Amino acid sequence: MAGCRDEFASYAHGSNGSAVISTLAHAPGLTRIYKGHRIPRVSNRNQLPLPDDPNLTWAYPQPEKSPYQWEWDDLMEAIRQDKPYNEVQRGAEASLVTSMGRMAAHTGQIITYDQMLNCEHEFAPGVDKLVMDGPAPLQMGPDGKYPVPEPGIKKDREY
Repeated sequence: MAGCRDEFASYAHGSNGSAVISTLAHAPGLTRIYKGHRIPRVSNRNQLPLPDDPNLTWAYPQPEKSPYQWEWDDLMEAIRQDKPYNEVQRGAEASLVTSMGRMAAHTGQIITYDQMLNCEHEFAPGVDKLVMDGPAPLQMGPDGKYPVPEPGIKKDREY
């Protein structure tokens, strides 16, 4: 979006330091760990972390292979060697974790794995009845405004 920060990355911060889990849309991830909480921004594919940064404690060796290529290599190896290859559980669990994050952000509550598996809240009610010319699933209220999450107030649902 024009005028906005353009970044696709994952970071971790802990009591002993911080880490770049991935950046630049994961390829290359430029994964690294820092002593403190100041992480220098990598703004393009040609700008690697400075090796002489005194806060840099570890960095994945460069150049690194794309994780997307690793996935293809694993799949092709399984096909060629007639080995089972199934990422359904990993994919389903990753989707569950994203729902946990959405629910935590919208409610302001800690949401556990088991709570999400047993959650009765419907994130998209009536989605099975959507048709091209039908009404939008989220409707504005009588005040002309759309509902928004109220973390800490509505603790068991999004809106």
